[in-house]
Amino acid sequence: MDQRVINPWEWSIAYGFQQAVEVTGEQRTLYCSGQTSVDKDGHPQHEGDMTAQAHLALDNLETVLGDAGMSPENIVRLNVYTTDVDAFFGASESLGERMGRTGYVVTMTLLGVARLAFPELLLEIEATAVA
Repeated sequence: MDQRVINPWEWSIAYGFQQAVEVTGEQRTLYCSGQTSVDKDGHPQHEGDMTAQAHLALDNLETVLGDAGMSPENIVRLNVYTTDVDAFFGASESLGERMGRTGYVVTMTLLGVARLAFPELLLEIEATAVA
């Protein structure tokens, strides 16, 4: 599989996403359900803490990827749903550092929503990965 990043404007890189990622030669595509800040039994964690919730959601996403024989480097698309866009931007520096360290090269859409499945949840991360 080959990936080619397309960025006619470079401002998005500072926000941790690419304008487009072209994928050729892929054999498998994995569509991941939205991952949230829940423990292994599905109980919400870190109420009120956007940064902690985002990191646990990424932990959960990486677990799903690992079970499929993939890693963050295979992700080409993230959709992030949040009940608090400003709090998400407040957590973005920490998230950007982690994503840069672990190989995420993604396109991304951030959407503000009224609520998620459980009222305690502040964000949900949905991914598409290819290998």
